[in-house]
Amino acid sequence: MPRYSWILDVLGRRGGPKHPRSLGVGRVASAVLVALTMVACTPAAGSAPGAFIAVADRVDAPAVRGDLLGGGSFDLADHEGDVVVVNFWASWCGPCWAEADDLEKVYQATRAKGVTFIGINTRDEKDAALGFVRDRAITYPSLVDRPGKVALGFDVPPSVIPATILIDRRGKVAMLIPKAVLGDELEPFVNQLAAESP
Repeated sequence: MPRYSWILDVLGRRGGPKHPRSLGVGRVASAVLVALTMVACTPAAGSAPGAFIAVADRVDAPAVRGDLLGGGSFDLADHEGDVVVVNFWASWCGPCWAEADDLEKVYQATRAKGVTFIGINTRDEKDAALGFVRDRAITYPSLVDRPGKVALGFDVPPSVIPATILIDRRGKVAMLIPKAVLGDELEPFVNQLAAESP
């Protein structure tokens, strides 16, 4: 059974093919949009939690700036000398809900060590995003990036959400985690980066 076999039901392809015109443009477009959304929010099966990039091979993080979901603004340049954890998420992404509590716990456990967390809310509606933050009791800020431009600025942009990028104290990309991450996976990485000299 194909993983997204329900899409075939929506498209009317079970029980014999149907001509697209008989389905209506709206049904076809809706099915394609839902399918793309599911794929974009689904990490690869068995994907590793990530590995540190060797210090000599790390590249500068791009500019990360913009308006915050709850008001105000964020600029990565203001956090020079911090370890920065950048998490890409959306309210419609199931794995994002699953990792949210762990991210908040790691934030609380490491913030006194000079660690900054910034969420990047992408391809989302403001009210839904605000509800996500409220319901999960997330206290670190999130930048609004509805078109998904922030991810494209990274040398190796995340191809799915959720995804987490770790930036070292020198402002260089140290790790990409291309999946939902658990606290016991993330916290040792963050602590190791926090222990590195700037």
